[in-house]
Amino acid sequence: MLAKANRITSADDYRVVVRRGAKVATPHTVSYVRSRESAGDPRFGFIVSKKVGSAVRRNRVRRRLKAVTHEVVLAGASHVDVVVRALPGAADASWAELRSEVLRALARRGVTTPSPSTDRPALDDAPGEVRADA
Repeated sequence: MLAKANRITSADDYRVVVRRGAKVATPHTVSYVRSRESAGDPRFGFIVSKKVGSAVRRNRVRRRLKAVTHEVVLAGASHVDVVVRALPGAADASWAELRSEVLRALARRGVTTPSPSTDRPALDDAPGEVRADA
């Protein structure tokens, strides 16, 4: 889970990042990245609308996105606000697809290094999830 210091919590902050941030579109997400002048940890926000699916599916997508951004925090990113909007197809995307898309989008904006495939082996499920067929 992201610490309070790493979360965007106010509607005004979301609005500023989405309107003024650099937009990077991928098949399952749209990421908005905005640099901050003030020193500090990176902050992340998530937009997962009802078009993504039921509450269970939306929360699974949100948990997966939070896990990816937690990796970015651990990698040492700073001075940036990021809002990730999940598109309707995100509910059907695997953990590896969502992870690589978000990391690739952040790398395009200089937030992370551009090698998401070598950081961790690709998994079908997010950390902590139990597969039904296992």
